[in-house]
Amino acid sequence: MVLFGSIVNVVLIILGALIGRFLNNIPERMKETVMYGIGLAVAAIGIQMTFESTQILIVIISIVIGAIIGEWMDLDGKINQLGQYLESKLPSKQEGPGIAQGFVTATLIFVVGSMAIIGAIDSGLRNDHDVLIMKGVLDGFTSIILSSTLGIGVAFSAVPVFIYQTIITLLSTQISRYVPDELLQFFISEMTATGGLMIVGIGLNLIGITKMRVANFIPGIFVVGIVVTIVHYLF
Repeated sequence: MVLFGSIVNVVLIILGALIGRFLNNIPERMKETVMYGIGLAVAAIGIQMTFESTQILIVIISIVIGAIIGEWMDLDGKINQLGQYLESKLPSKQEGPGIAQGFVTATLIFVVGSMAIIGAIDSGLRNDHDVLIMKGVLDGFTSIILSSTLGIGVAFSAVPVFIYQTIITLLSTQISRYVPDELLQFFISEMTATGGLMIVGIGLNLIGITKMRVANFIPGIFVVGIVVTIVHYLF
């Protein structure tokens, strides 16, 4: 089954989030310290991902243009509205951070890494699900930690993760047919670096240093594809 890897991935995310909810009854002071620790770790992961770039100017251009598009579309506002809608449909409201914060934070962490793209392509081209299963295990443990502090909103990130990886998997045959391997690797490295900057923003938000509308940077991922294609064929 071509989508087996993605299904395993999202199931592990949901299981991790549910397990994490049983760990939320910890003292508020300890929860705050854990949140700071998670924020530092997330920021460190984002910085490490940023070093994947071979042309940092592409990352800067993609982030800036993506931010302009995101602000124009008000993606952050729409996602928060979705989070509030989901929260209103739950039997009881969670304490602490709202649904939207957990949803946005987890979605960006689980989606922007290179494993999501590489794993989805492997599933589509070779029916090899090892990368996505490995990603699922990592996402599951991360989901436990995030859910213990950010709440059940983390579980809802499984939906965009599944849609994102499914689209890549189903289109992978066409991708391999029309996109040269060199261009694909170029895109993956710059996309990972751009996503890394977004994750740094998430980490800073979790620590409380900033209140960036990180979701408004999401269009930058698509801008990367356009800029990388132009650079590849013109320079």
